Amino acid sequence: MSETDSMKQLYDSIQVLEAPPSWDGREELSEEERLKALNRPLMAWYRENARMLPWRSSKDPYRIWLSEIMLQQTRVEAVKPYFHRFLQELPDIESLAKVSEERLLKLWEGLGYYSRAKNLQKCAKILVETYEGKMPEEFEEILKLPGIGSYTAGAIASIAFSVPVPAVDGNVLRVAARVLGDRTDITKPSFKKRIESLLKVTMDQENPGDFNQALIETGALVCVPNGEPKCLICPLASLCKARRDGLYREIPWKAPKKSRKKEALTVLILEREGQIALRKRPTSGLLASLYELPNKPGRLEEKDIPKAFGLEKKEILSVEPLPAAKHIFSHVEWEMIGYRVRLKGTFGGALDLLFTEKKNLEGKYPLPNAFSTYRKLIM
Repeated sequence: MSETDSMKQLYDSIQVLEAPPSWDGREELSEEERLKALNRPLMAWYRENARMLPWRSSKDPYRIWLSEIMLQQTRVEAVKPYFHRFLQELPDIESLAKVSEERLLKLWEGLGYYSRAKNLQKCAKILVETYEGKMPEEFEEILKLPGIGSYTAGAIASIAFSVPVPAVDGNVLRVAARVLGDRTDITKPSFKKRIESLLKVTMDQENPGDFNQALIETGALVCVPNGEPKCLICPLASLCKARRDGLYREIPWKAPKKSRKKEALTVLILEREGQIALRKRPTSGLLASLYELPNKPGRLEEKDIPKAFGLEKKEILSVEPLPAAKHIFSHVEWEMIGYRVRLKGTFGGALDLLFTEKKNLEGKYPLPNAFSTYRKLIM
């Protein structure tokens, strides 16, 4: 038996919530009809299976906005402690607008993609100055704010204000591509726009926030991004063309990514009388405005360290090789080697270095996860 026949047999053996007339092959639904038919089984499934998440406990647009920004490129379980800690210190838009950038980045430390935090504050300041510290209710107005795209604007507008607009993220694109049996590259902006247009006219108009969350939840828990989709428990099984035709491994389709650029880096744990040297990164570019351990491009040997880092040999007490480390960003991969360099107490320090107590790495200075291997060796 072929894989396609096997999948169809499996499909026939499953009892589904609602079967469209196209299933027996006599009639084919249009894309709009197929997506419209999602509403009833999807909403019934969500009412029974929705996860209890902290940002779902209210319709507060601030909490919804914050959670959606934090969840970008980050797992739900990883976000939970950050969400609680952030809200404890910055409970509303006004407090977010007023906090220092350094403290903001420290609260965000470990979540990565730090431009998200900066855009949060930039947006909060606009909301205080222009909207009396409140999130506007209109989708179009929300979309104008910095750091907010169509997905986030749709999530805020639909969940907080019951505006019937879709919130289309990677989960939704994957589910839609499989349901429609669409082989289009789902990373193309044109595909996302088409799905947004289709959902806008087919989604549940009375409960748009729940509909959006239900579709996202299906993609996160059932029609999963990695591994086999859980078709046996999928509320959309009777509507899914990829499942019907045995194409669930081929859909969704993404064009191959370009290989990441690899950069070699030599990192120092530079110590002076129990203090650690940090350096602030430029205000633009990768990891902008964050603190880092002193580093130089390339894989430097021990003998090259004094000249490369502007140190006098007579100022160095000892040099100890450290384990290699790797950190992957979206477009570049750092391949790092490290050294612990202990300096005499008389060392005055370079102009761009800040020597600080080790405890300040915990509570004051935001150090990105890229240096986590070496940070553990400090603490």
